[in-house]
Amino acid sequence: MIDLHVHTTASDGQYSPSEIITKAHEKKLKAIAITDHDTVSGLEEGIKQAKKLGVTFVPGVELNINNSSGEFHLLGLGLKQISASFNEILSNLVKNREARNEQIIQKMQEEGISITYDEIKADFPDTVIGRPHFAYELVKKGVVKTRQQAFDIYLARGRKWYVERVGSNLDEAILAIKESGGVPVVAHPMSLYLSWGKLPDVLQNYYERGVVGIEAFHPGARVSECLRLEELAHKIGFIVTGGSDFHGEKIRSDRRIAHTCGGRRLEDSIWDNIKDLIYHI
Repeated sequence: MIDLHVHTTASDGQYSPSEIITKAHEKKLKAIAITDHDTVSGLEEGIKQAKKLGVTFVPGVELNINNSSGEFHLLGLGLKQISASFNEILSNLVKNREARNEQIIQKMQEEGISITYDEIKADFPDTVIGRPHFAYELVKKGVVKTRQQAFDIYLARGRKWYVERVGSNLDEAILAIKESGGVPVVAHPMSLYLSWGKLPDVLQNYYERGVVGIEAFHPGARVSECLRLEELAHKIGFIVTGGSDFHGEKIRSDRRIAHTCGGRRLEDSIWDNIKDLIYHI
């Protein structure tokens, strides 16, 4: 099995990079990628552990991209050397996240929640803070019973404490990923919230602008949708990747390493088809 979409404590995951690589080793995965949100700070630790345990490791990232509809996340898989332009994009994304987080804090405080940003950062040091961390604090303070409830009531898109994210420009992100030796891949395309009538033309446009692959297999989609995405990818000329988008059992209990849509195993045939195109250690 493989997994080309996993998060660690460097962003909003439950496990450290070393722990994730250890899990991959225990499960005998053929390859695993760490793709934290808007940061590559966990990759060095992941590389060291992968070399120690003999795990095939794909250094990656997941970038938030500005988009008029839905959520557009772009994976960068197989990063070799982070370029200056890539570092600038990451720096801007972190600044945007900080500004967004401050706005969320303000909304919470205005409704009587006793919370500060420093308090959250103290609970999650050396981490790119995001909504899952706010959800944790709301459970901790007894405002809600579960993290999912925090999203459903307060933090999800359209809810009272939701603040829109400012992402990166797609063309700049594509260039930066390629300059860093990586392969740009559209993460969970169904999150673009486009109809099947519009999706092919949009993906074709991304392909022509330099996106190399799409994550056809993701647990947030139905099996039938994943198979349809795989077919569309082959038609356009994309490589096909797949991932679990694993964050940890305490954060997303419905997701397991190396498993994707419909609970299916991510078979290593995906890796066999793309391993020569993606840098790995």
